[in-house]
Amino acid sequence: MTRYRSFVALGDSFTEGLNDPGADGRFRGWADRVAERLARLEPGFRYANLAVRGKLIDQIVADQVPVAMEMRPDLISFCAGGNDLLRPGSDPDRMAKKVAAAVRDLRGTGADVLMFTGVDPRDTPIMRRARGKFATYYLHLRSIADLCGCLVVDQWSMQGLRDWRAWSDDRLHMNEDGHRMVAAKVLDVLGVTAEDDWRKVWPPREHVNLSVKRREDAQWLREHFGPWIGRRLRGTSSGDNVTAKRPDLTFFDE
Repeated sequence: MTRYRSFVALGDSFTEGLNDPGADGRFRGWADRVAERLARLEPGFRYANLAVRGKLIDQIVADQVPVAMEMRPDLISFCAGGNDLLRPGSDPDRMAKKVAAAVRDLRGTGADVLMFTGVDPRDTPIMRRARGKFATYYLHLRSIADLCGCLVVDQWSMQGLRDWRAWSDDRLHMNEDGHRMVAAKVLDVLGVTAEDDWRKVWPPREHVNLSVKRREDAQWLREHFGPWIGRRLRGTSSGDNVTAKRPDLTFFDE
């Protein structure tokens, strides 16, 4: 196990921690949970989280990567591309080239870099239509990790994340249970014992009436998917006017 003295997290809403509410009113998320565990092992541990919801690869590379490189932490997590993949015409090959360049720069600082595949979208009504594109991108990420000597958190293999009980009502962001599972997986990859088990097996679900399921789907389309489409048409983002919750590499406080 490597003892990390500092950790900087880069990315979008997944790394920012939506929708895992913290005690201070900010989102907590897997990255904060990992930092908390690492801080218990290393006195003086420092942590920054530069992730902002809605950000695309180009924005993360331009705005977050240079800042992380200047901070020169021991560990950097880099997760980007989910928002790009949801946009019409996105090209996983071009996306991967941008990620590869950024990861090489991050590794050039001497930091260990943690990368992520996404969750298998086969159970998501709309995203499953683009499952091949998602899989292509995630395979690119695994290749980049191999070539650059990065650590990989493979969410595709996490069967517990395919259960809707790990997700919030918007079906795009994990809830507390989902973030706990991801944090446990990250710690496992880092060789650190976790309190939670990323291999969580959910108890059997009660049978859901088909008419109830249709009403839930209609409500999701109206309250979550519709507004998301509206933002795309207007050229706006949920991350507009949102700043990083932990912009400075400072001593970790729970």
